[in-house]
Amino acid sequence: MLPSDFFSKKCYQSMDAIMCVMMNFIQWKLRHQTTTKKCLEAYLEECSSLDRTTYFATPPMEEFVQQSLSGHNVLSWKSPRQGPFSENNRARALFFPADQHNSTSRDKFLSDNKSFNRQQRTPNCKLQLRPNDQNSKVPTLIILHALMSASDRGYRRIAAQMNQRGWNVLFPHLPFHYSRRPNGYSNGALAVTADLVRNGETLRQAVKEIRQLMDWSRVQGSERIGILGTSYGGWIASLVLSLEKVDFSLLLQPITEIDYATFKSPLSRIMARLLTAQGITSKHLNRHAHLTSPTHGIPQCAPERLIVIGGSYDTIALPKHLQHCCHYWKSSLYDEVEQGHFGHRAMRRAMEHIDFLISRE
Repeated sequence: MLPSDFFSKKCYQSMDAIMCVMMNFIQWKLRHQTTTKKCLEAYLEECSSLDRTTYFATPPMEEFVQQSLSGHNVLSWKSPRQGPFSENNRARALFFPADQHNSTSRDKFLSDNKSFNRQQRTPNCKLQLRPNDQNSKVPTLIILHALMSASDRGYRRIAAQMNQRGWNVLFPHLPFHYSRRPNGYSNGALAVTADLVRNGETLRQAVKEIRQLMDWSRVQGSERIGILGTSYGGWIASLVLSLEKVDFSLLLQPITEIDYATFKSPLSRIMARLLTAQGITSKHLNRHAHLTSPTHGIPQCAPERLIVIGGSYDTIALPKHLQHCCHYWKSSLYDEVEQGHFGHRAMRRAMEHIDFLISRE
């Protein structure tokens, strides 16, 4: 290993370690919300007879609204899964149509999205679910962000780049993130905790919402849809792919081994201790795997148009786990960059793959 490679590896490992400490601290703060064994087993029994089609069944959108906030198109609708946190009960997505990409709109896309927060939620116009002549036939990319993603700035930069390529972009706020963060909690903190029942229902909520968004895109005229998912967003994307056909998909360091992510990952050390203290083991996770494990479903995407990107130094989404997943998915492509779980090289590589995929249309 060259000195520069050694230094790069240590930098990425240090970055991952810092993020793991932060996320474990958040888990510790939420320790009182740990699911009990009795509660979990009741939930698992309830889900045991369900298949993915039923578990992720998607109703039509309700209370659909389009807002314009500081030049951003914001779509919102009633979430198909309602819970105790009102902030999380409306699904939201930023919509970047290709036809409005110009220098002015690009500056707005890349500006800090400070105007879109929990205080500005009053709908100011209705949007009918009908084909939009302006965006008819324009393909759409859906970007699914990582867990507790600190900023959407990088994702909006990707949206601007895809607009230049003639693609619409949808950037949904996943449950408990960004505009959907409940008061008193960190961004995304409630999405994955030692409350395994809520974890399962949050995944369920996210998949249903993405499927609704895909239906909306098709009604608007997008015959081709791509998905770009990162980490937690990649996990959600993999579940969506087992139910929906897409033109292509890029999964960046997705969570694929649920047992490892829950009990063995450096990201979940506190969670693992809390669950073990309740008598909860990996056997409980296995009882829900038919619904929420990426390796228990085959993506409905052409294998050569499904690409998984791993990080050589990743200790959260291990390269060997991603390679195993690709093998299970039958010839989906695996690529690898030199970074940890947190870094930007994977996204740059993803854009190279996207350029290649859309150039072969």
